[in-house]
Parts: sequence; structure tokens; C-alpha cells
Amino acid sequence: MAVKKTSARRGRERRASERADARLSMRVDAAAMAGATRIVTESQNISASGVYCHASHYLAPLSKVALTIVLPKSPGGAGGPQELVKCDGIVVRCNQRPGGRSETPYDLACMFTSLEGSLRSRIEDFVTWRNLQALRAALASTPASERRKRVRLTPVTRAASRKKTTARAATRKKSAARATAGKTARPASPATRRGTARAKPSAARAGRSGR
Repeated sequence: MAVKKTSARRGRERRASERADARLSMRVDAAAMAGATRIVTESQNISASGVYCHASHYLAPLSKVALTIVLPKSPGGAGGPQELVKCDGIVVRCNQRPGGRSETPYDLACMFTSLEGSLRSRIEDFVTWRNLQALRAALASTPASERRKRVRLTPVTRAASRKKTTARAATRKKSAARATAGKTARPASPATRRGTARAKPSAARAGRSGR
């Protein structure tokens, strides 16, 4: 039972690894039991848990392989312009690509099984940098109006937006109420007040003449 729980946890950790699309020169050396095959190719994407590439030969799942990947230096990183990542791995899947009429007719996914901590950190840094580069490129090629449409509001932002909308509605209601009250209690104009003043003496004289 404990073994199953550990395997499930490791599976979740592998799936949670951030992945980046990258064309990196690499080599896959299969063990003798897999036919001692050497595949020279390019990666399609990579993460700290494994790599996916196109292969010229079929390798059975669970085959042990030796992986060599040319990892370029990310900005701010130490060392030379590039680094060779060498580690052991295992084939997770190897499927024939649609069409299959090319020099690399197979989709090959390998999981790292013996990756040093420092190399894992280097791959994680590279993946983060590569994804940021892709995001900047996508934003640069997208009009500002489209970027605003694509922004997803967080719960806090949605709550603030609703609060602002409610406040604006309350302000409009108060303004309308003040305008209505002003019309109802509007003072008489000067001309109206003069006309009323003239009418009072006339009424008084009419009353005396009647007596």
C-alpha cells in the first residue's frame, strides 16, 4: 500500500513539472537489450522530469536509455554558453507519428531516472526562461485591445469590479434624487413674486368697496 501511495505521489510530481517547447540537440542511446540503438535528434519539449522528441527508431516502453541533451545557457546563469546534460532515463511511450513518412516517424517520450540536483535546477531555470520568452513574444504580437479581452479577472479583481459598479449605481441614484427634489422645491422667480405682491393690494381695495 505504501509503495502505491509513493508511486502515485511521484506520478503527480512528474505531471506537475513545468514544460517548455524547445528544439535542443540530443542523443538517445538504447541499452543492448533494446538493440543498442543510437538516435540523434532534436527535442520537441523538455521539463525537469523528462523530454519528448521525434525518433528514427522504435523503442519499447520501459526500455532503459542514456540521454545526452545540449542545454543552452539561460541569461544570468553561470558557466559557458551551453552545457551537456547526461543522465539515464526510461522510455515512457513510443508511438508512430501520423503519416510516418519521414526520417523520424516515431514520437518518443523519456522520463529522467538519474538526474543530479544541479542539472535539474538548470533545466528548471531554462524552462522558466523559455516560457517567459514565449509569453513576451505572444504579447508583443497581440494588439492591446485583444490582450485586455484575454485578461482573466481574479476573484479579488472581480469583487473590486462589482464594488465599483455598485458604488457608481448608488451615486447615480443619489444624483437623480437630488435633481427631483430640486425641481419640486424650486423657489418662485422674481417676476412671480412681483405679480403676487401687486395682487394683494387690489384684493384689499375690492374688499373695502364691497363694504
